[in-house]
Amino acid sequence: MNSIRLHWCIALLFAARAQAQIFALAPDQDLIGESGQIRAERQDTLPDIARSHHLGFDEIVAANPGVDTWLPGDGRNVRLPMQHLLPDVPRSGIVINLPDGRLYYFHTDEENRPVVETHPISVGQMDWKTPLGVTKIVRKEKRPTWYPPKSVREKHLQDGDVLPESIPPGPDNPLGAYALRLGIPGGAYLIHGTNNPVGVGMQITHGCIRLYPEDIEYLFNEVPVGMNVRIVNQRIKTGWVDGALYLEVHHPLDGTDPKDVEDLTSLTRAIVAATAERRVIVDWDAAERIFEEARGEPARISVDRWIAPTAMAHRDAQ
Repeated sequence: MNSIRLHWCIALLFAARAQAQIFALAPDQDLIGESGQIRAERQDTLPDIARSHHLGFDEIVAANPGVDTWLPGDGRNVRLPMQHLLPDVPRSGIVINLPDGRLYYFHTDEENRPVVETHPISVGQMDWKTPLGVTKIVRKEKRPTWYPPKSVREKHLQDGDVLPESIPPGPDNPLGAYALRLGIPGGAYLIHGTNNPVGVGMQITHGCIRLYPEDIEYLFNEVPVGMNVRIVNQRIKTGWVDGALYLEVHHPLDGTDPKDVEDLTSLTRAIVAATAERRVIVDWDAAERIFEEARGEPARISVDRWIAPTAMAHRDAQ
């Protein structure tokens, strides 16, 4: 009885500490969140810290090169990459950007003001890539049953693991307690929870989108059937903050064909496109360093600020 109560209390603690990150959206706002750092305690692991700060596995590991994943060390500074440039897409419904392991939910608050919230996610691994494109939520399922596709059962069989044709709701079900079924042909793609929260933020699923249990429960109760879902692959993101140009770069998805991996030419094109209508001086050395490090954190790459013509005229008049 005491162990059950302890497990329930821990679940409540995580749910309380990892509420959805909701941000008001001003016109033309490209950056949300605020990064920080904490000092690890002796019993901490990076996945523990990630979940309690609403981060995923890969993003906290990428932001802390050289830090031991499972034993950071008592007093070790751990960076919390909680700032994100928004993907360059229409800001409505659910947007999933695979390289940064993030789901963005655009909607309005109770006063009809635009807001966005973001959740860490796991996405499809090398042999089961999450498909790109625009779809919608076609069904919501509480306590779903998992029907492993034939290809998944065959793969597990090769590894000596026999999967049944269906797994009912419960602690052995990898879908967790909630699922949002997507209208992608084949009907096998879901946004769902998990019975293994430590893996959230990794590229490890069979093509589905996986969230922390507390996040999918929240999202399940928020989004309606019929909501649009846009899945994109934008590992190089640019955006503007108070007239300064920022850059965010993530590692390529595992399994990406080398010829399709963005290079410095791709980076240059992205920056040139971003500065087509806003002229600034770009620190190209900084941009190349950010590209090579691919730590998934936004950083400023312009040495000056863009000033809108109307603001320039007002300043000159003074």
